[in-house]
Amino acid sequence: MKYIAPRWLPGGQMQTIWPALYSRRVFGPRPEYRRERWDTPDGDFVDVDFLHDGALPAPHAPSPRRRPLLVVFHGLEGSSRSHYGEAFADLARERGWACALPHFRGCSGEINRAPRAYHSGDHAEIGWMLQRLRAAHDGPLMAVGVSLGGNALLRWAAEVGEDAARHADAVAAVCSPIDLAAGGHAIGRGFNRQVYTRMFMRTLVPKALRKLAQHPGLFDRQALLAARDLYAFDNVFTAPLHGFRNTEDYWQRASAKPLLHRIRVPALVVNALNDPFVPASSLPLPQEVRNPFVTLWQPAHGGHVGFARGRLPGHVRAMPDAVGEWLAAHAGAGAMTRLDMPVGAESPHG
Repeated sequence: MKYIAPRWLPGGQMQTIWPALYSRRVFGPRPEYRRERWDTPDGDFVDVDFLHDGALPAPHAPSPRRRPLLVVFHGLEGSSRSHYGEAFADLARERGWACALPHFRGCSGEINRAPRAYHSGDHAEIGWMLQRLRAAHDGPLMAVGVSLGGNALLRWAAEVGEDAARHADAVAAVCSPIDLAAGGHAIGRGFNRQVYTRMFMRTLVPKALRKLAQHPGLFDRQALLAARDLYAFDNVFTAPLHGFRNTEDYWQRASAKPLLHRIRVPALVVNALNDPFVPASSLPLPQEVRNPFVTLWQPAHGGHVGFARGRLPGHVRAMPDAVGEWLAAHAGAGAMTRLDMPVGAESPHG
């Protein structure tokens, strides 16, 4: 992946913050979604948003079941309305693909029912969602996970091995902390702690307290209120609620990096080397992976899910375009005639 940040957007921090808040997300209408609520096997629910393109199928166009399907798994506290979610949905609309954006439990705007939430290694949930989507779809199925969602997607692909190809034709992880300990410590220090940790804690803690109101005694309320970073939060809430002993056990067992060699479906792993959340030193080298199914893209710039392009205020379609091109090529989803250029080159999107 060739990506060069605009001159007006220097540094990994700015390349993370500005695109998320101010850059243009779409080049058509803002995506409209049709929501489905799925009952889970354990009596809970998840909400899945499907792109509604509002267009009548062209003559001889493939049926909706046979169109390529792009599945987008969001990151920590994300949703179908995250900047990257709307950008990927816009790409799908532009290419005539179907698009599904599942929400992890509690992230769709309504608290889930069960005494659990979601976590970075939630591979069983990913597998269940993909299995259900594949059963309803006949065409190529491509899955992309962003940040937390990407780590969970890679964990699923590694966990099931050759069976992954039954449910997805190609997968991609974007800016994912595949070494959770390295990412967790990075976000808990300095500027990251003051900005990103506080941002996440502002939503994670109230949601955890609502979960405690649903299920009294689920965890220590005072310990949660005393938590000031994700390490402490995971120690009180995420780890014990999802079967881990503590934060260290969770970060170690849920990380995808040690299992990349087990993946048996085409998999793209995209990480900018200046990502504030994911230290470059924690990223795998090609000689370490030794897996022909895994492709590493590690551009020097991009920040955390930023990759803005164009004139101020920029747009965030560069990364979805490049990832979509790779997925289509490896999933047999057909030619993408407007995506035949490196991301660093000029494009119709300017």
